[in-house]
Amino acid sequence: MNSSFPESPEERRPQPVDVPLLQIGASASSPSVSPSAPSGGGCGDSCGCGAGGADGAADDAWDLDPLDCGLDPDLARLLADAGLDPVQVEDIAHLAIEEDLDHGVDVTTVATVPERAVSTGDFTAREDGVAAGLHIAEAVLSVVCTDEFEVERHVEDGERVSAGQRLLTVRTRTRDLLTAERSALNLLCRLSGIATVTRRWADELSRAASAADSGTHAGTLVRDTRKTTPGLRALEKYAVRCGGGTNHRFSLSDAALIKDNHVLAAGGVAEAFRLVRAEFPGVPIEVEVDRLDQIEPVLAEGADLILLDNFTPDETAAAVALVAGRAQLESSGRLSLENAARYAATGVDFLAVGALTHSSPILDIGLDLRAADDADATDATETTGATGGHHEETDY
Repeated sequence: MNSSFPESPEERRPQPVDVPLLQIGASASSPSVSPSAPSGGGCGDSCGCGAGGADGAADDAWDLDPLDCGLDPDLARLLADAGLDPVQVEDIAHLAIEEDLDHGVDVTTVATVPERAVSTGDFTAREDGVAAGLHIAEAVLSVVCTDEFEVERHVEDGERVSAGQRLLTVRTRTRDLLTAERSALNLLCRLSGIATVTRRWADELSRAASAADSGTHAGTLVRDTRKTTPGLRALEKYAVRCGGGTNHRFSLSDAALIKDNHVLAAGGVAEAFRLVRAEFPGVPIEVEVDRLDQIEPVLAEGADLILLDNFTPDETAAAVALVAGRAQLESSGRLSLENAARYAATGVDFLAVGALTHSSPILDIGLDLRAADDADATDATETTGATGGHHEETDY
């Protein structure tokens, strides 16, 4: 009788693939750490938290070149030109792939796809919408692809796309393409969904501005909030911009936003404003109010922006008349696409829509591998320049 037990799932697990994460707070000997980082750990001079450096100063907080990363230099430049930090994008790409591989390998792909097989795949929209995150998807692919790969860009972020339209074509090792597929799509679909919903709001407000007397108000803008996915704020706010929206503050240190809990702690709206102004005299201050009678005291203190919390359209119109241009006004709460035009008609400057980032559905996008004959024929056509529309090829 054989007394040996079958090997455990852990023992059968394929050998792991090394996808190193960029180290945060690594030892001073690490090449990814600023030379000025303290040897005992901590932020170092490159950190923007205000605690870096031996003297605690943050004057050199941003002395690192954001293009100095592991991404292709041309791709890094495209990300930086879009207002993104290429190092942060690379970090997110590494985290996404590491999460999906979990220190192992793509067992299905390794079992079914020959090691040296090469394929062409099309990232294709399954529904109408607005594209966002195409270069970020490229960054994810670049983390996985062990060989050079070719990227053909058919559209740019911010462009409207139709169901069935190719967005991005990639030719690389098949195993790498399939391993990176879901991580790239998760980000691309998420960001394109945000851009698509934002575009609906922006279009609605644009129509409202066109219907109104252009001499009375420059137009209401839709903008986001800090209700973002942890770790993805910069990308999600970028997607809002792709959809025609504008960004509110990126962090708690960008500007002050005095809300009800701050008012309670300080003993009143005006007192909270004075405390922030005294502590941080150069920081823009927005104050939340939920009644008309709170506006005048805030104006007297010199508020830059007033947030109207859960005001009706009629109450918003009254607030606009009361402020009379002495501060900008932002509406929050009660907002929907159906009533956006009514709020815009009041002359309010901004509509703060948290749903742009916390509730937007994804845009359905898929990756379709081409059959070998189809890929060869299409590549030949594209090489002769026979395709129309936006066309850009890049080799990594």
